[in-house]
Amino acid sequence: MNTETHTPKPHAHVKIVRQVVTPVIQKPVRRDTFHHVSNVIATKLGSPVAFMAAVLLIVVWASSGPIFDYSNTWQLVINTTTTIVTFLMVFAIQNTQNRDSRAMQLKLDELLNSNKGARTEFVDIEDLSDVELDSLHAQFKDIHDKLQSVRDAKQ
Repeated sequence: MNTETHTPKPHAHVKIVRQVVTPVIQKPVRRDTFHHVSNVIATKLGSPVAFMAAVLLIVVWASSGPIFDYSNTWQLVINTTTTIVTFLMVFAIQNTQNRDSRAMQLKLDELLNSNKGARTEFVDIEDLSDVELDSLHAQFKDIHDKLQSVRDAKQ
């Protein structure tokens, strides 16, 4: 019986390049409770089940109107509840969006750094002012327009 393990030979045309990053002295790992809670809340409350529960809550509240003679207190209950939930959800969703955006920026930075033809000065583009971003947008629009006119001329 042959017990050798088959190790595939790497393809000659594929070159794997890893950038070695010097380790940064890190503080002791601390569980990010706020991120965890925000992520769970945003995930759970963004689900179809949560949506159906909210619809059911509104139906129950609306159907209870005649019982409470559509009183001010009856209206205040739904107004207060929705305001509190909305207020808290803003923070939970903003936290998850900030983290997702930051992770996406880091991924794009890695792609820019690894691509030899890319302009690496774009790595920190998110820190530019609105005027600077508008200027870059205009430059890219000009490039697009020139490329489009070249394509149109070839047709």
